[in-house]
Parts: sequence; structure tokens; C-alpha cells
Amino acid sequence: MKRSINLILCLFLITGVSMAQEFPSQVWHPGKVFLTSGQMFEGKVKYDLDANVVLVQTNTVETFSSASITYFEIFDEVYGGIRTFYSLPYALNSDYKTPIFFEVLTEGEEITLLCREFITTDNRGYNSYGMRGMYMNPMWGMPMMGRGFSRLDFNFYFLQDQKIYKYNQKKSVLLKEIMDDKSSEMKLYMRKHKLHHDKRGDLLRITAYYNQLKSNS
Repeated sequence: MKRSINLILCLFLITGVSMAQEFPSQVWHPGKVFLTSGQMFEGKVKYDLDANVVLVQTNTVETFSSASITYFEIFDEVYGGIRTFYSLPYALNSDYKTPIFFEVLTEGEEITLLCREFITTDNRGYNSYGMRGMYMNPMWGMPMMGRGFSRLDFNFYFLQDQKIYKYNQKKSVLLKEIMDDKSSEMKLYMRKHKLHHDKRGDLLRITAYYNQLKSNS
């Protein structure tokens, strides 16, 4: 029986290459792009966060850089709902700030949670996540021969006092530095709802709750 299951898995891997999971940045989405000039383009939108460019497909395909875009939004059918990306000045790979794209996860009067996605390779995937779980989860892609599984990961940032800070995904930093004035309430909330300090959906809920506490205080 075990040998039969292994054979089925091998066949699934081979045939699955043709059905390889495409990540959000690799497909076209219905969307709108708003330029700094005031123009708006609507059509199929494809984005590249590494190059900080957006492609818009109407009758033709036009390419716009982050320097010419105020923000763009897409309807992501796989990941759910409308996702919004703003072009904001930030020193990403140098000491000089340039406009780059950040996705807005939740916005508040006190702090705003931003993120930038990237595709990485995880060699632990098979054992730690489980074969079936990977294929059912859109965060994971198909295995690459000799390179493990590709998956979507995120860098998170907080916009506070008109400055953007990269979050190192350490719980101590989140509670003792970013949300220090409400750390007791946040610890209780995270424990009660079993939220992780480094998971996209959980971090969104944590930030939204912090903003709610601040607005009520």
C-alpha cells in the first residue's frame, strides 16, 4: 500500500508540472492604475514588485514605473478581494529614498500595516507542511526539481508618524517597541485568539485591534 501511495505521489508530481501554481504577481488581474498625472487606466493589471513596475493591458500593453504611479488596485480572485498598492518613498537597497510599491493591509490613525511579497524556495516544505496541504494552499507553488517548493513570503512594514519602518517579525519588537503603550492588552488579545506575530492575516488583525484600542483611549 505504501509503495502504491508513493507511486501515485510521484506521478502527481510529474503531471503537476504542467499545472504549476502561479503566484499573484505572475498573472493578470482586473484592476485600475492611478497615475501621478491624474490619469487612470483600467484593464488587466500585472505587477512586478522587484522591478517596481505595473503593466496594464487594454487594447495594448503599457508599462508604468512606481515613480509615475500614485497607487493601483487589483481584484485578486485567488487570494480574495481588492488589494491596494501605494507608491511610497523608501530606501530599499540604498541610502536614497525612491518610490516603491507597498501593499496596504490595514490602515489606521495610529499605524498602518504594509507589506511587500516575494517568492522564495522552501526545502522543508514536504515534511513540515504535508503534500496535500501544499497543493491545497495558494501560498505554495509546484516543486522545482532539486530546489524544493516555491512559496510566497512577505516582508512587513509599519507606517507611523509619516515614516516607514521595516518589521523584523520579532514578537518582542512588536509588543515592546511598536505597540508598547498597549502591550498588556495586545498580549491578551493575541493569546485569546491564538494569533501569530509573523503571519500575514494574524498581523493584520493585531494591527487593526491596536488602532481600535488607540481610537477608544
